[in-house]
Amino acid sequence: MTPLLTRRDFHRGAATAALTAALPSFRSRRSDPPVVRLAVIGPGKRGMSLMRGAFLGNGFQVVAVCDVDSNRLDAAKTLADERHPNSKCFATTRHEEAMDRKDVDAVVIATPDHWHAHQILDAAKRQKHIYCEKPLTLTLREAQLVIPAVQKAGVVFQTGSQQRTEYGQKFVDACELIRNGRLGEVMTVHVGVGDPPVACTLGTEDMEPNLDWDRWLGPAPSRPYHSDLSPRGVHKHYPSWRRYWEYAGGGLADMGAHHFDIALWALGRDGSGPVEVHPPHVAGAKTGASVVFDDGVRIVHGGRSGATFVGREGVLSVDRGRIGADPTKLLEEPLPEDAALLPRRPSHAQDWLQAIHGDDPTTCPVEVGAGSVAICHLLNVAYRLRRELRWDPENWRFVGDDEANALCDYQRRDGYELPPL
Repeated sequence: MTPLLTRRDFHRGAATAALTAALPSFRSRRSDPPVVRLAVIGPGKRGMSLMRGAFLGNGFQVVAVCDVDSNRLDAAKTLADERHPNSKCFATTRHEEAMDRKDVDAVVIATPDHWHAHQILDAAKRQKHIYCEKPLTLTLREAQLVIPAVQKAGVVFQTGSQQRTEYGQKFVDACELIRNGRLGEVMTVHVGVGDPPVACTLGTEDMEPNLDWDRWLGPAPSRPYHSDLSPRGVHKHYPSWRRYWEYAGGGLADMGAHHFDIALWALGRDGSGPVEVHPPHVAGAKTGASVVFDDGVRIVHGGRSGATFVGREGVLSVDRGRIGADPTKLLEEPLPEDAALLPRRPSHAQDWLQAIHGDDPTTCPVEVGAGSVAICHLLNVAYRLRRELRWDPENWRFVGDDEANALCDYQRRDGYELPPL
């Protein structure tokens, strides 16, 4: 669980920071931590955005890149070489080669979801620090599996749930208010995100000549190439593989991994899970599924964009561009001096960097990212089966339901089997 500070602790820490800033500048230079050398795995639309915005400088250096499309690979290498002209970035189509390098301290994983767990396990095995984009995994079994692997490796892990650190701290403000009882008892949280995934029925296109399509598929079922899944060359849009359950969890998991994460954070339920899973009341509906925790709190898929918390004392809603409450005084009245505060970070990447250098833990370690994506997967199972389910969060199993448990994972292609739990 994220450590909490009281308001007095917060002000005391601010005073200490001010004194530290006043020390002679040579002292800070002598203690500057070393640059963290990165391998970026999957520099597509999101991976290149991370490189440009967070990981080319500011305490990081990209020393290796990996992509199965040679056009994207060359573009990423060129970008890294331009930023660090005195060194040459290593480029490869196989992530294992990048992770094996001794000059790589940490990896950034921005591949499609069906690759995440495999690459997390490979990085942990090599004891590399890990930043992995959300949704953290494709399946419930994968989410269960990566937790002990990362913990055993002792590496610093950050899930790419940036709402805990960025967007003007709106989500931090909302979670602080809720944790400090501003809404009274929270009864329901409504999370407005996209639809559950569907099966991929795309046709066949001529093969992209610069792409290792078999490697793009990796553990996923074999199928012909289509540019909706892996666009041709360097592209500036998010591909549609997010819609299909062979590769992702649909819009529900894509943005849901962000907003369900905020719901769990506000409720103080990091690292825990629900005990009931309910389908929508309306047959065929794409919203309305829900999960219920052991204290009776229900999280519902559907509603206004973002997360809306309904408590006995009022309603609070938050999204990337807004925070609001009814009555409005819930936001206007300051928290008391002894309120429990959440940490505020300069950015998600810097939060990871500080943790690598031995400061506080990251705001979204592996068990938190796994718990958030598990909510998405449980809801998607409810949409697939359309019936009520009981969930055992400690053992990561549906209770007495073989058909539901079969959906905790999928049949991988030969050579991509996961290790046993």
